[in-house]
Amino acid sequence: MKVVCVILGGGAGTRLWPLTRDRAKPAVPIAGKYRLVDIPISSCIRSGFREMFLLTQFNSVSLHEHVQSTYKFDPFHSGYVRILAAQQTPDSDAWYLGTADAVRKTFTHFMDRHPDLIVILSGDQLYRMNYAKMVEQHLQTGAEVTIATKPVVREEAGSLGIMRVDDSLRITEFLEKPGTGAALDPMRAPMYDDERFLASMGIYIFNTSALARLLENDESDFGKDIIPSAIQSSKVYSNIYEGYWRDIGTIRSFWETNLSLTDPVPAFSFYELDTMIYTHMRYLPPLKINNCAVEQSLLSEGSIVSGERIRHSVLGIRSVIGAGTVIENSVVMGNDMYEFDLPAGQSHPLGIGRDCRIENAIIDKNARIGDGCVISPEGKPDDMDSATFTIRDGVLVVPKNTVIPAGTHL
Repeated sequence: MKVVCVILGGGAGTRLWPLTRDRAKPAVPIAGKYRLVDIPISSCIRSGFREMFLLTQFNSVSLHEHVQSTYKFDPFHSGYVRILAAQQTPDSDAWYLGTADAVRKTFTHFMDRHPDLIVILSGDQLYRMNYAKMVEQHLQTGAEVTIATKPVVREEAGSLGIMRVDDSLRITEFLEKPGTGAALDPMRAPMYDDERFLASMGIYIFNTSALARLLENDESDFGKDIIPSAIQSSKVYSNIYEGYWRDIGTIRSFWETNLSLTDPVPAFSFYELDTMIYTHMRYLPPLKINNCAVEQSLLSEGSIVSGERIRHSVLGIRSVIGAGTVIENSVVMGNDMYEFDLPAGQSHPLGIGRDCRIENAIIDKNARIGDGCVISPEGKPDDMDSATFTIRDGVLVVPKNTVIPAGTHL
């Protein structure tokens, strides 16, 4: 059985702005040292599926660099992550118009591998999954399409794509963002005693012939177009996944997900070695703490910390924190390099200076924050934009490469 995995590199990522100002959604760092794209690639490797295609379009340079420098398979085993960037062809001079359109325009590249099944994956979710088990169910049921679904309560179901299934798990109806009212009542999942609904995770398995048929029209998106059509014309089944799954599509969800990783026993852990998440090997020196009280936080390698207190926060690789600084409920992404001599024209070194206070914030990579700065969304609107920061859903974001002069109160 030949299986090819296709990872969608995402669109413009407007809901994650400004984290997606200079990078694609799958390239956004998470947990201090990983990238979101590491999640589906690692799951593919652990599932035994090593033929992967990554479809990219927006701000894809850092994503390409990360994938090419990280996923190098040895010459004695077949495997690859092949990047397919949007391109002009004799048949089309347009960008990808949606998830289905991206697969349609690159379909001939998958067919060169003569796959029996094509697994479609998103590049901006956090979960662990064995796709091989999903493929096994797909074959057992004789499905043409299998959709991974997550049981959710009514309050969550309203903003998701909800599947109605029969007792054999065949999907008979699909509702996109049905709200929490009476329209949800007939969609209740019959296998649960309590009120649960099956939400699409955006993970699909297609028989190659079925996918080719469903892509013959010009519909642009899987969730809105292809899946509803498939339910009417094909054998579509649900594969129920009851583990941790989080869609990281907004600034708030990104911030909350990162901070949840600092829990004593988090719902999702990067410490499970049997189901390891892979990423780029950097060979950085150990974390160095000169003087700082640290509580419930993740501090990544290569960092130099001289602060006063770090609580309920995540520090990325090569983070530099000055003496007397307090960081609470924040994600600091760190730096791409060390800087031992201040470059010409720069007034502030990389990192966070002395005696700063940072709370409820995201500090993107390579920020230069001077001494005595206060960075907090407190007292500001939940959503606003300025030259040096953005607030979304009550979380303040300092964009990549931003310089905050000493003594600034944001």
